[in-house]
Formats: sequence, structure tokens, C-alpha cells
Amino acid sequence: LLSINDHLLSAATYHASPHCDDRTHDNIELIVIHNISLPEREFGGEHVINFFTGQLDISLHPFFKQIAHLRVSAHLFIRRTGQIIQFVPFNKRAWHAGVSNYKGRECCNDFSIGIEMEGCDDITYAPEQYDSLAQVTHSLFSVYPLLNKDKIVGHSDIAPERKTDPGKSFDWDHYHHLLKALASDIG
Repeated sequence: LLSINDHLLSAATYHASPHCDDRTHDNIELIVIHNISLPEREFGGEHVINFFTGQLDISLHPFFKQIAHLRVSAHLFIRRTGQIIQFVPFNKRAWHAGVSNYKGRECCNDFSIGIEMEGCDDITYAPEQYDSLAQVTHSLFSVYPLLNKDKIVGHSDIAPERKTDPGKSFDWDHYHHLLKALASDIG
């Protein structure tokens, strides 16, 4: 298991985001999986980190001017190499879901953990990303008792009118298989 201490993942590189606030309650009940690449379909570099920390240089790409007004974050960002970056402690509310609804409950940011996968809807995710995601998820299960395999959704599941991520290229079966394997190895 990856360890979580004071709501931070010890295996993650931490870059504090100002785009967060206090949760209205302590019940973390949902994991939301997203994707992001900046610029779109380009991977690597520091643009996502700079975006989530409010430091994106809009002169570096024309698209950045279109998103300069956005104040968003996620709890975690998993690079294509499997490297994990944390922006917001899990007990804080990251601003990742926007207008959203999970089984009749609005404002999913209030009760969820947002995990961004470096990617886009139609490019295959890297095996290292799935491995990291499964390890992170299993660790979250061990610390936050209301989380389980049935409380993991894509952004498209909670905001279907607005979002498509993590997209058709996200292999839910493979991810669930890794989670099951981890549970049997540890349990």
C-alpha cells in the first residue's frame, strides 16, 4: 500500500494549489477519474502543474488564453510515466467536477476525490498510469471507509452533458482487474 499521512500521499510530489477550500463535511464518498493534457493531446512538461497552481503562462500557447480565467484543481495528477503529483490534501475540496450530480447529489466536489490522468479521450493510457491509479485507489480505500470499487466514476458519469473524460480509451475492465488483484494480494 502507498501510505497516506495527514491526507497526503507519501509517494506523490506535492505542489500546493490555491484552487481548493474546506469541505462542508468529512465524508469522502466518491472517486472521480478525469483526463487532462495541456496543450490538448500533448504530454509531459509543466503546463498542467502550472494550470492547477494558478501559474500558467498564457503566452506559451494560444489555447492557454482560453482557459486563463479558470480556477481548477484536482487532488492527484498521474503522468503517463506513472508519476503521481498531488495538488490538494484529500480532506480539502479540490475544484475538479464543476456542475455535477452523482445519484441525485449535486456538487460532487463536496464529497469526492478528483484524479486526473494525463491523457485524452481517444489515446490509450499507459500501463504505468493504471498501476499507479490502482495503487492510489487501494490506498484511498484503506483510509477513507466510505470509498469502495462501486464508488468510482468518470467525469462523464457525473457531468454527462458537459464532459466526456476519461473517455473511450480508458480501460475500466483492466483498472478493476488491477484493483481486484491488489485486494487479493494484500487481503
